[in-house]
Amino acid sequence: MAGWAGVALSALNPLRTLWLALASSFLLTLLLQLAPKRLLPSCALFQDLIRYGKTKQACPPRPAICRAFDVPKRYFSHFYVISVLWNGFLLWFLTQSLFLGVPFPRWLHALLRILGAGQFQALGMESKPSQILEAELALSAFLVLVFLWLHSLRRLFECFYVSVFSNAVIHIVQYCFGLVYYVLVGLTVLSQVPMDDKNVSVLGKNLLMQARWFHTLGLLMFIWSSAHQYKCHLILSNLRRNKKGVIIHCQHRIPFGDWFEYVSSPNYLAELMIYISMAVTFGFHNLTWWLVVTYVFFSQALSAFFSHKFYKSTFVSYPKHRKAFLPFLF
Repeated sequence: MAGWAGVALSALNPLRTLWLALASSFLLTLLLQLAPKRLLPSCALFQDLIRYGKTKQACPPRPAICRAFDVPKRYFSHFYVISVLWNGFLLWFLTQSLFLGVPFPRWLHALLRILGAGQFQALGMESKPSQILEAELALSAFLVLVFLWLHSLRRLFECFYVSVFSNAVIHIVQYCFGLVYYVLVGLTVLSQVPMDDKNVSVLGKNLLMQARWFHTLGLLMFIWSSAHQYKCHLILSNLRRNKKGVIIHCQHRIPFGDWFEYVSSPNYLAELMIYISMAVTFGFHNLTWWLVVTYVFFSQALSAFFSHKFYKSTFVSYPKHRKAFLPFLF
């Protein structure tokens, strides 16, 4: 165990450092929100940057300077447009490279090298031949990039045809961060593909022979988590529609059904489970992706915490047994 930790801590690269910094920032922010009120930062900008949508209503009146940087929450759809396009391009490049031997474009290869591509260390798997390990990892990265693209495509569909957005807003900084996030997360997946000086290390004819049990488990977890997230978004949407599917209002109501019986924000929990399914697809041992999962955990937990407080303060009859994010725990 000590050797495993030592290797892990000595393997930081730019991507891992960035995800670790993001995870740490959201952990600190969450801890501050759990602290006594007198210890909470009173800066209006700080509160404006960590809340969005309905949770901004729980803040004191926002200064005009903060409201000047608002953009509609419905602009969430832009995140998924960028993700579908950008990660679709990355998936195309990876497919061409793995199955046809087409080298990555020079700019992409150079960018991945800067971010730390090819520096993956398979902790606890040193006994495997390197060629087999590289093929397993390449297949994992290919599947995870497919999952990420499908996830973004589904969320884009939901933004256009399922979700009912009110006049809620997000800060322009949050908007810009969301755009950059989906570019960064796709590069993170692609950076996990083993590369030599010119190309990825394996070709598709060897790749498909390396399917393992964790690839199947990751796929099943991804489908299961995605189905629950879609169902939760449908439940939220139906709160604002009549039986004919026509939008009749944009007010908040208490949702019931599916994972809403356990937590206030099951869509955030499902998001976490989707990223965990990707970690499973990587074979449980990919340090870089576990740092991504850690960031997703704390960022979604923070949003769920604010949503839970909003529901409890708005509805006197809100179910007392519900937790914010993790069933029976938090």
